[in-house]
Amino acid sequence: MKNKAMKLKRFFTACLFTTTVLQLNAQTDPHFTQNYTYPMYINPAMTGGSDGDYRISTVYRNQWGSISNPFRTNGLSFDARTNRNLAVGVNVMNQTAGDGGFSYTNAYASVAYTGVKFGAEQNHRLVLALQAGIISRRVDPTKFKWGDQWNPITGYNANNTTSESFNRTSATVFDAGAGALYYDATPDKKTNVFAGLSIFHITRPKDPIIATESNVLNTIPMRYVLHGGLSYNFSERTSIIPHVMYMRQGTANATMLGVYAQVNVNEETDFMLGGYYRYKDAVAPFVGVDWKNFIVGLSYDVNTSKLGGMTRNVNSFELSLTYIKRSSTRSIFDFIRCARL
Repeated sequence: MKNKAMKLKRFFTACLFTTTVLQLNAQTDPHFTQNYTYPMYINPAMTGGSDGDYRISTVYRNQWGSISNPFRTNGLSFDARTNRNLAVGVNVMNQTAGDGGFSYTNAYASVAYTGVKFGAEQNHRLVLALQAGIISRRVDPTKFKWGDQWNPITGYNANNTTSESFNRTSATVFDAGAGALYYDATPDKKTNVFAGLSIFHITRPKDPIIATESNVLNTIPMRYVLHGGLSYNFSERTSIIPHVMYMRQGTANATMLGVYAQVNVNEETDFMLGGYYRYKDAVAPFVGVDWKNFIVGLSYDVNTSKLGGMTRNVNSFELSLTYIKRSSTRSIFDFIRCARL
């Protein structure tokens, strides 16, 4: 029984760290290590920002495998550019968490306006975007083990009554966000820069599942994302892309620094190698290959905080797959290589 109690304690402790850097003082969104593989979740202004006519991306994250039922997060997105200074896209994410039957799903549609151009040769671009969708949450109360169901002599008994309860066990709410992205699309330039700002949950959606003691519904706090970097053309076949991202939601925040190199091997194949550091939380090596119209990426989080001991140093890995329909017409994004991490 002691082992079961410790296992339960580790599970709930891990729950507190689901999407934060050090501590969780506010409800926060899931995230991916390879966040640029799931671009509209970082900034809706990145809709249509691939070097092709359209892009389909999927990413899978497995987190804390030492827990009996690890956290699994899946993301799927589609975006395309048009010839009318507009880009459109949709993205869907689902996360299942632990033994409590917790399921989190969100789905959004994004529209980006790409017609703002300035500079002597109109090579400086500004993209403005809006995003709208739903957030759906669900828990299975029959799968939870509460403290008042434990007996110091006989141990846990699911038939023991409990005073714990949820305000609701499922809920779906409307949500919206917005973003802006600047990039330098000057061709044949040694260095091209990009930077973006996005805000999510601007409608301040309520979370009906969790309520305060006075039965007041919690509000999902807005999430702010500031990101940027540069693409440095080290040689004709090699580019180096350092980048940075800062996210804040409620009292939780995360700062991520990343860099990777992309080497062109032949007309059909590029190799990518790099990694990132999430401040006071984790380091993650990354390797990928861009072959024809497919991009495959693999990363592995190595936790550097106290959380590593709580999860027995069984960390998180991610696998991503992207298909880009490339044609003979060059996209404005061909001139820069935005970060993929």
